[in-house]
Amino acid sequence: MVVNLSKEFITEKILAFFPEKKLARKTKAPLWQIVKAIIYRLKTGCQWRELPIQSFFDEVLICWQTVYYYFNSWSESGIWQKVWIQFLAHEKSCLDLSSIQLDGSHTPAKRGGEAVGYQGRKKSKTTNALFLTDKNGLPIAMSPPFAGNHNDLFEIESHFQKMLADLQLSDISPDGLFMNADAGFDSKKLRENCQKMGIIPNIDHNKRNRKKAYYQDIIDEELYKERFSVERTNAWIDAFKILLIRFERKADNWASLHYLAFILIFLKRNF
Repeated sequence: MVVNLSKEFITEKILAFFPEKKLARKTKAPLWQIVKAIIYRLKTGCQWRELPIQSFFDEVLICWQTVYYYFNSWSESGIWQKVWIQFLAHEKSCLDLSSIQLDGSHTPAKRGGEAVGYQGRKKSKTTNALFLTDKNGLPIAMSPPFAGNHNDLFEIESHFQKMLADLQLSDISPDGLFMNADAGFDSKKLRENCQKMGIIPNIDHNKRNRKKAYYQDIIDEELYKERFSVERTNAWIDAFKILLIRFERKADNWASLHYLAFILIFLKRNF
């Protein structure tokens, strides 16, 4: 299914979750058209200056800098993240939380900027982020972006708590959730964090930890197979060309593009 980006759809499914005070200057152009232009860039990967402005603003012609101004202002004030949290709370009945999946993803960063570091496996500078998804791969939370020269367990307590806090703001309780994760997340700290929040961790064993006591934790092999739905999530995210390679220098802008992509993925799969 193709998401219908009409005025009614954008207004009801995205703008409806914007805070009343949008923290940006007034413009003669309708906000739904500005959001549609941002989505166009998200999907196609074009530069801001290459936006086909005349295709989006038929009544009032504005410049591409105005579209960027709104996107950047909303990112700096955290509006995109708030919109995602409110959207998820409203649509949480569509989720299958019989299990959740945790994974990380490195993205090449060609222009440098915040939260960027050299990653040897990719042989380039990258940005890393952690994602939580439901059983079917629908995204439900994202960690703050961090430099790619760190592995997935870098500051895992802080990142994991941040994701769970966003879930709770969406009225999704972590208590009782069954979480799959690969061997890269096999750590005592993460398991302890899960236990504190009532989450049942089903983390694959890392052979380098075989001498440690918690290595004996039982893993459910059958339920662990559900983890691979997160690979589908990565494919959905990669369909947004602007997210394949990071060109945004600001970490907040990079994260905001993901939150908007999450909304569109959700809408495409459920409406």
